[in-house]
Amino acid sequence: MTLDKKVAIVTGSSKGIGREVAIQLAKKGVSVVVNHSNSEAEAKETLDTIKSYGGTAIAVKADVSKRDEVSQLFDKALEHFGKVDVLVNNAGIMISKELKDNTQDDFSRQFDVNVRGTFNTLQEAHSKLSDNGNIINFSSSTAKLMFPTYSLYSATKAAVEQITRVFSKEVGRGISVNAIAPGATETELFMEGKSEETIAKLSSMNAFNRLAQPIDIANVVVFLASDESKWISGQVVGANGALV
Repeated sequence: MTLDKKVAIVTGSSKGIGREVAIQLAKKGVSVVVNHSNSEAEAKETLDTIKSYGGTAIAVKADVSKRDEVSQLFDKALEHFGKVDVLVNNAGIMISKELKDNTQDDFSRQFDVNVRGTFNTLQEAHSKLSDNGNIINFSSSTAKLMFPTYSLYSATKAAVEQITRVFSKEVGRGISVNAIAPGATETELFMEGKSEETIAKLSSMNAFNRLAQPIDIANVVVFLASDESKWISGQVVGANGALV
């Protein structure tokens, strides 16, 4: 796949799926901007791992829900690498509660990071991403499932999917815009607070009877970031092992 010499911003890439995406892109010759909002130690670990493979990366702290910090994130990437070819909107938060139990703050936090964060980065990318670039937004397979306790999180991801579709026709300049919708993936974010029974049930719902590993999702992102995926745009790619 044609990725060598590209520059990518991967939001929320100090851990979890984002970390694996950053590492796999770096292995393909991509210079990576590892973004985090408050995980300096984990970001350094991600940098060290990338450098151990001979890759190139810098870490930039920025809260994607804040427009001025997103602007600085892009500007620092441009200052250091001279361009940005790929944007991966991975940063997100998930609060799992029944709708009646969510607070106003729960609502605001999820929409601020998951939706406003994507909105902010896409506005920056409209003028600052290189011609013929690639944008990959993160949705979730929960957007198609009626999982109890996921109403607000699923709503944020449904919003990301529609923003993806419309923006793909607005941005122009040969830029492709897609979303990836992972299923249950074994990350710290996902595993937190879940019983073994719940994990077993979720694992049994796909065709492979296991949770996805971050590498399963990262491999799809790498393809969507490559030149070989250019005729795919405005799509939501389910990476969920036939969960839905």
